[in-house]
Amino acid sequence: MSEAGGCRGCGSPVPQRAPWSLVATTAALCLVTATSVWTAGAAPMSREEKQKLGNQVLEMFDHAYGNYMEHAYPADELMPLTCRGRVRGQEPSRGDVDDALGKFSLTLIDSLDTLVVLNKTKEFEDAVRKVLRDVNLDNDVVVSVFETNIRVLGGLLGGHSLAIMLKEKGEHMQWYNDELLQMAKQLGYKLLPAFNTTSGLPYPRINLKFGIRKPEARTGTETDTCTACAGTLILEFAALSRFTGATIFEEYARKALDFLWEKRQRSSNLVGVTINIHTGDWVRKDSGVGAGIDSYYEYLLKAYVLLGDDSFLERFNTHYDAIMRYISQPPLLLDVHIHKPMLNARTWMDALLAFFPGLQVLKGDIRPAIETHEMLYQVIKKHNFLPEAFTTDFRVHWAQHPLRPEFAESTYFLYKATGDPYYLEVGKTLIENLNKYARVPCGFAAMKDVRTGSHEDRMDSFFLAEMFKYLYLLYADKEDIIFDIEDYIFTTEAHLLPLWLSTTNQSASKKNTTSEYIELDDSNFDWTCPNTQILFPNDPLYAQSIREPLKNVVDKSCPRGIIRVREESFRSGAKPPLRARDFMATNPEHLEILKKMGAASSIDAEDGLRFMQEMIELSSQQQKEQQLPPRAVQIVSHPFFGRVVLTAGPAQFGLDLSKHKETRGFVASSKPYNGCSELTNPEAVMGKIALIQRGQCMFAEKARNIQNAGAIGGIVIDDNEGSSSDTAPLFQMAGDGKDTDDIKIPMLFLFSKEGSIILDAIREYEEVEVLLSDKAKDRAAILKDPEMESEEQPFSENDSQNQSTDQLTSGSQEVDLGDQESPEESSLNSHPESLSAAAADDAASVSPSEQNSNPPENHEPASLDGECTDLDNQLQEQSETEEDSNPNVSWGKKDQPIDSILADWNEDIEAFEMMEKDEL
Repeated sequence: MSEAGGCRGCGSPVPQRAPWSLVATTAALCLVTATSVWTAGAAPMSREEKQKLGNQVLEMFDHAYGNYMEHAYPADELMPLTCRGRVRGQEPSRGDVDDALGKFSLTLIDSLDTLVVLNKTKEFEDAVRKVLRDVNLDNDVVVSVFETNIRVLGGLLGGHSLAIMLKEKGEHMQWYNDELLQMAKQLGYKLLPAFNTTSGLPYPRINLKFGIRKPEARTGTETDTCTACAGTLILEFAALSRFTGATIFEEYARKALDFLWEKRQRSSNLVGVTINIHTGDWVRKDSGVGAGIDSYYEYLLKAYVLLGDDSFLERFNTHYDAIMRYISQPPLLLDVHIHKPMLNARTWMDALLAFFPGLQVLKGDIRPAIETHEMLYQVIKKHNFLPEAFTTDFRVHWAQHPLRPEFAESTYFLYKATGDPYYLEVGKTLIENLNKYARVPCGFAAMKDVRTGSHEDRMDSFFLAEMFKYLYLLYADKEDIIFDIEDYIFTTEAHLLPLWLSTTNQSASKKNTTSEYIELDDSNFDWTCPNTQILFPNDPLYAQSIREPLKNVVDKSCPRGIIRVREESFRSGAKPPLRARDFMATNPEHLEILKKMGAASSIDAEDGLRFMQEMIELSSQQQKEQQLPPRAVQIVSHPFFGRVVLTAGPAQFGLDLSKHKETRGFVASSKPYNGCSELTNPEAVMGKIALIQRGQCMFAEKARNIQNAGAIGGIVIDDNEGSSSDTAPLFQMAGDGKDTDDIKIPMLFLFSKEGSIILDAIREYEEVEVLLSDKAKDRAAILKDPEMESEEQPFSENDSQNQSTDQLTSGSQEVDLGDQESPEESSLNSHPESLSAAAADDAASVSPSEQNSNPPENHEPASLDGECTDLDNQLQEQSETEEDSNPNVSWGKKDQPIDSILADWNEDIEAFEMMEKDEL
């Protein structure tokens, strides 16, 4: 490779040690050049339509930002369903997710440079004044070092960067005198005590007021941190040093990166997910490009761009070679073990890896970027959003979607690199889905479950910091932006840092000396930005030709990456490894293979590890499939019109909404409210959906009483005041131990907080109509009443639907069937699997059900090009044939029982179970 990453096809290679302003300019020119060579796979989008979509993005931002400022500020975040601010300590704890909240008006700071990108300079000036006037960084609160760095420190630095740019232009911010920079410096010093470890890796959390280890700090006892947490500091800390001249920040961030580099697994050149901050031992030894590692790789490459230090590029290229060698299984990106990189660590992917195609664009490796991005887009088209995690056969693994921006980020960079209007259409789909499924009267609500369409009372700050920025830039022409975006680099939170920092105070920082670069035999590393002559070799349909085989990869998949397969052996006629889903206890050949696993050779040992991993996941999946999936309660009357969706717990009796048409009707409270005796107001519930309070009798008894009164359905509301899916897992309502076939109506359960939304709506609007179904219905299908349709106005860039007048309608908090969090920001947590066993009354007559329970789905096997020789089917057929030919085979005739065989793998089972917990 060239010493400083020259760019063939867009000028001469950059000389070694060239000033990085020249390097950055060359890279920017590469992207600009690439945009002029758009592929002809999609029809060009007219300037008018691009402007219309850009204006729609502006209106959406106004809706989100305006509601935050009106209903939440100065709180850290907006709760869009209940139209209020989320204040740490005043809402039920959400665990590590709340570590991003520091009582420092997080969303406002995170949105500063977005305001300028969207040409809202007046609002930016007002926002800066509010930050300077109201924000306190000396709060007695424990925060995540990682989140505070990328969101708050990055937000202050991005705001400062654009404030001085506007001041230089002479129209705005003339009063500004580096106040945001001084706040950033104050915050930087507050974060420095976290680095007081022998390794130089920072503690994952710090108290803004008391620092680390002091009794009043309530932190400093942690031993582990994630790789991304320790490796995503260099851009913000180096920028702070370059802006202020205080070198200590860049030095600390470099030391942390140096340590991670030294601790990489030398044979595979991969890093693990979690590391001990004191010893440097890897705690979790699986490696991927998603949660826990993602932005570490991003910051190595971008540190090279911003700082001009060649060692960062050398490290990135070394890691990238390993990623493409082991983790990349196009179009999939699957975690592997750092010591055994040919062995997959999991059979699912998390949503955070959606950033990776964008990073590959910056790297210049466009083909795999197009492939992975297209695969992700197909998943989005199936589920409307990208689930927090999904399996290699594209089923939902974790159903949440907190409005993450990573896919929009990659879409923007792919459009910049290719100019292909196809990506404008992808962005249009994102805009439509946000407005159709996530928009609520007080902002945009995260999706609690992409399968049911239910909402979560959550609008993270990154939604405003990143999503609207990338979507607006996707449709903006150069004249639509008041500054040259090519003069800046995006941090992982999409904050803008000026490239001229590469030549500012550079003598104060030392180059890395710990990097041993391993020469890589890969021509990809000759260039670090898109080369159009290679990207589109005399073929304007090049990008389309890459995408086309992936069009049906989700609906008809022959998953190529579920396990690493020794393809060479297959070609030579050897049988593929035994798969857990094909294993049959009555098949003697399978038993023989099982005995050999781990004993004959290292290959057999790897097959054994794979088999046990699959057996664990298969068992877990079967347990989930035996449980009933969540149901949806959707408020469809005025002024809700289907926008508010509550996730409801199902019942093990009554009408099964997954097999029958949904039930729609107006709601009415039963008398007595507990529904434990014959109703005294049967005329009120006749033909309606009855509301009943939990308690004092069995669920089935309540159902019979309201059914006898003529109700067409029932909603049981928890009697534990303040209960919410934020703090408690939901459950299935069990029967009374008797025959419940006489119950013909659907019954659903809501926690108190969710049920109060319906009760409040009744008090406000008197008549409230709801839809009980297995998943949220499309609003267009709901609004069949012409009168109702006339009240509902379509979205447009100039119409915010007067939603601020409907704020009571936003008081919804969806309910989940499992207290399971997403792989959020820098940490993934394990969660309770079930509740205690049922007892006599309805308070205990429950059975566990997890939110991510996946009903069985049928996937017709097909490869990416439409034809697939299904080895799994061959194995199954072979097993069935052998079973038929040996009808008398039984476990009793085997020398070694299956329990004894499986016991040999207990240690591996425990290891895989630890991986499943994903606890960083």
